[in-house]
Amino acid sequence: MHYSHLVTLKLDASKCVGCGLCVTVCPHRVLQLVEKKAVIAAIERCIECGACMSNCPVGAVEVTAGVGCAQAIFNGGSCNC
Repeated sequence: MHYSHLVTLKLDASKCVGCGLCVTVCPHRVLQLVEKKAVIAAIERCIECGACMSNCPVGAVEVTAGVGCAQAIFNGGSCNC
């Protein structure tokens, strides 16, 4: 089952400068560099940790950190995805 419609991750490729920081910091390889631009390669793996957004120097990545399954588990709950 896919829940990609529930993930808040967004990428504005027109802002991307191809530095690759988002790819480097993503713990689940959600993002990849393709032709010197970041792309969302596996949105279903996103745990909405916010590392990609925090490390993007040009604001090309947006995610509502702290609302995903990882945060639910950290808060002592469970993921109902």
